[in-house]
Amino acid sequence: MTVLPDLRQQNAELQAKLEAMAALLAVANKPKAITLKVSEKGALSIYGLGRFPVTLYRGQIERLLSAKPQIEAFISANAKLFATKD
Repeated sequence: MTVLPDLRQQNAELQAKLEAMAALLAVANKPKAITLKVSEKGALSIYGLGRFPVTLYRGQIERLLSAKPQIEAFISANAKLFATKD
């Protein structure tokens, strides 16, 4: 006579593993905080946007910030063309 395994117990164990993996995935997909640092050469490095920091000098940052309305208008006008990555 063959003894069948208790499928309810295995199902509960698999469900627990699935929930644990879902929790790990949620933490891994959480966006990183943006941090700022002044580099050795005196530039502003912005961390947390991608794999590498974005580094610009003060004048470049000021030009970028002053162009904010133009950048926002361009993004709005071309929203359908952009891919998104959070």
